[in-house]
Amino acid sequence: MSDNPSGETSATAPANNHIQILDQAFEPSAMYQTMLATDVQHGALVTFTGMVRDLAAKPVNAMFLEHYPGMTERALEDIIAKAHARWALGQVSISHRVGMLYPGEPIVFIGVTSTHRREAFEACQFLMDFLKMEAPFWKKEFTPDGERWVAAKSSDCEAAKRW
Repeated sequence: MSDNPSGETSATAPANNHIQILDQAFEPSAMYQTMLATDVQHGALVTFTGMVRDLAAKPVNAMFLEHYPGMTERALEDIIAKAHARWALGQVSISHRVGMLYPGEPIVFIGVTSTHRREAFEACQFLMDFLKMEAPFWKKEFTPDGERWVAAKSSDCEAAKRW
């Protein structure tokens, strides 16, 4: 567990959590601006945006993401609760796309505020590592050779183990 040098608690943090599962495109910069405008108590805001990439073994024309409604949101709430238990955080925002996506489109946005930058950076990375392992999302890639479901990567599992 990471040290919490500020000694702060996050007793009110759950009210600051924001989770969205979206079937339409979203604008990460708008999400960043919302967090920036609504949290003046914390000095650090770290965000991560994951995008569809065309860097697989074969070219990817599109990707379809599925999720299990209800279960997915609960899994994300649990991951956020684990982050709040490790670090003194303000707002935590996770937005994730489902449906058909194309190269260059945002898939996931994670935003974290904290009093200290180290906590915000670590928490953001922790959230992404655990989202990849624990949130029930399934990806199907569409390539020139056909469709295929994307298997979990051992590198994602290793990233989550370090926490």
